[in-house]
Amino acid sequence: MFNEKTYSQKMDKTYDVFIKELSSLRTGRANTNMLDLVKVDVYGQKMPINQLASITTPEPRTINIQVWDLNNVTLIDSAIKKSALDLNPQIDGQLIRLPIPDLSEERRNEMKKIIKSIGEKCKVSIRNIRREANDELKKLLKSKNISEDDEKKFEKIVQNVTDQHIKQVDEKVISKENEIMTI
Repeated sequence: MFNEKTYSQKMDKTYDVFIKELSSLRTGRANTNMLDLVKVDVYGQKMPINQLASITTPEPRTINIQVWDLNNVTLIDSAIKKSALDLNPQIDGQLIRLPIPDLSEERRNEMKKIIKSIGEKCKVSIRNIRREANDELKKLLKSKNISEDDEKKFEKIVQNVTDQHIKQVDEKVISKENEIMTI
């Protein structure tokens, strides 16, 4: 039997990945999630910064990274410099300060394009999940496990779930763009 919840859950997961990716983008405000995608080559493996230090935002435009092991300070520093975040860490013993500069107009427009493309990728993934669901429905119909009426009913349900997820993505893209354009 066909279970539309499976596909709804897949779409939810796709949306969650999209949200995580968006939250790691650098806006004008300090956000600890910005560092989620930065991996540090330490102890023979790549590790996220939050496993090597505590990360706080004492001010709206500053991120503090309190490194637990002094030997990792320079490794974290170089990982941040190599990342696409375009930030300049300031080292003070085991504390790394990350001042978050204002975004230039050019950088803001660049960010809008990046946000749109991340949103598009997410919507494509959601549509692929819909196609997967519809393919399963066609197979079930062909093998006479469901009637044509059931197929139409489930297709409609899958389409509604798809529309809801696409709408969520569009709304999130717009709100993130507005956040970036607000100085």
